[in-house]
Amino acid sequence: MKKFMLVCCAIATVFLAGCAKKEATSSSSFKIGYCINNFNDTFQTYIVDACEKYLAANHPEVEFITADAREDVIQQQDQINSLITQGVNALIVVPVDTSAMAPITKAAEEAGIPICYVNRNPYGESNPPANVYYVGSQEVTAGEMQMNYIGEKLGGRGGVGILQGILSNEGAVKRTEGNENVINSKYPEITVLAKETGNWQRDQGLNIVQNWLTAYGTQLNAVLANNDEMALGAYRALAEAGRTDVLVIGVDGIPDAITSIENGELAGSVLQDAVGQGEGAAKTIMTALSGSTPAPITWVDFKLITPENVAEFK
Repeated sequence: MKKFMLVCCAIATVFLAGCAKKEATSSSSFKIGYCINNFNDTFQTYIVDACEKYLAANHPEVEFITADAREDVIQQQDQINSLITQGVNALIVVPVDTSAMAPITKAAEEAGIPICYVNRNPYGESNPPANVYYVGSQEVTAGEMQMNYIGEKLGGRGGVGILQGILSNEGAVKRTEGNENVINSKYPEITVLAKETGNWQRDQGLNIVQNWLTAYGTQLNAVLANNDEMALGAYRALAEAGRTDVLVIGVDGIPDAITSIENGELAGSVLQDAVGQGEGAAKTIMTALSGSTPAPITWVDFKLITPENVAEFK
């Protein structure tokens, strides 16, 4: 009888050890779903690449699954539900429309998994709810940096056009707001001749500025673009028209913009730290998955890039 009990205890010990090992393995292997707004958005690809590289280097056991919403908010909601069905342990989301994220947040909440929004903030000035996080930059600051620099270069007077991103995106709204804040408070003799959305796209920035040149001629002294893609399109339109006197500034600090600033084309850009945002989102989610509570909001600073300091950003 004693021998039988010892054998049973030994079997039980092996079984429990096996269970513990299985539990440890499953708890250290996670699936993370990343739903991007659009893989055709150049800057967003830098963020997702930084996120994936950080996880591969520091958490190689993590399975990283991406989905492309292609600027369709309903498709993004469907993709989030699909990722949850696939058994992801956490979500990272670049919102298509920051005003329409309630169903996505609710889906994550009902699944009991953390969600981190990156680059586009659905919560504005408010803190997100429990188990929901945000990593990004204070967008209004980028617009203020642009206008402070351009206002000084123009000597406080002239006419400007503002190329806006997709108007359902917080970045487009807040960067434009930052431009206008500085004009209204500091440069009353600068006139906003036009505001038009180029949907973050280079070709649309080109077409819009071609139309502005026809409409405003020499009244147009500067173009402030919500991102570098539209700024580069604007510069091409101006160059083709022989208007080298018009200042153009963007946001993001993408490699094409850095090269353009070096070549004396774009007047500047405002660096949005893609690596900081991508790594920040990954770190936030891994902290949450580890059982700790990360900061609800992680701010990543903007930096002004000009011909004088562009070499620092290569």
